[in-house]
Amino acid sequence: MNTQTTPSPQFYLTAPATCPYLPGQMERKVFTHLVGPRAAEMNDLLTQGGFRRSQNIAYRPACETCRACISVRILADEFQAGRTMRRVLAANADVVSTLLPAQPSTEQFSLFRRYLDDRHQRGGMSDMSALDYAIMVEDTHVNTRIIEYRKREPGAGIGERKGELLAVALTDTMSDGLSMVYSFFNTHLARRSLGTFMILDHISRTQALGLPHVYLGYWVKGSSKMGYKTRFQPQEHLTPRGWERFDPATDI
Repeated sequence: MNTQTTPSPQFYLTAPATCPYLPGQMERKVFTHLVGPRAAEMNDLLTQGGFRRSQNIAYRPACETCRACISVRILADEFQAGRTMRRVLAANADVVSTLLPAQPSTEQFSLFRRYLDDRHQRGGMSDMSALDYAIMVEDTHVNTRIIEYRKREPGAGIGERKGELLAVALTDTMSDGLSMVYSFFNTHLARRSLGTFMILDHISRTQALGLPHVYLGYWVKGSSKMGYKTRFQPQEHLTPRGWERFDPATDI
């Protein structure tokens, strides 16, 4: 009889580093590798447990003095766009989203670099090269796709002609929904609210798949960079008691 068990994932802890979200705080992360035939299954379980994926690494905060990072997922099967979000959808009625294999392109990288230069000049990704971007997209052992958002133009889609690339999302498909791993967009098109539009598109895609959740990563109360995430209601936050419905009226 074969009594050999499936190897369990090994977890590691990073050294303390300056927190990118809250001044005066230090961050640490616990992480493990997502490789092998069980990578997709493990990614599902870990994401549902508050981890995020970056390439073939799953990680979550393990800070010693702070618990501000909270995992957020939208209840896509209950979501209904309000007036403000319907205006965002209307403003982007000329945008076509296309699901593609997780393969990088020079056009994507050009938009990615402009996005970093505009929004994240001092962040940990600020010096990423074309090779770094390619690794971010391709180094995955789970069901990952690229979604391109392009402006619909006369003749686009005929032969090799494509509309202008406005935004890109790197997305994992999981057993219970979609996880937005990373997204970027043309920051000079503020009227379009492309960040919001991409989340709305992911909600629509999740509903079409008959799945319940869109995972947005971490919300950090008090961080202006993360405030947008709580606008998508209803949603759940991962607490010490498990996933609980978030009531923005009680968030004081």
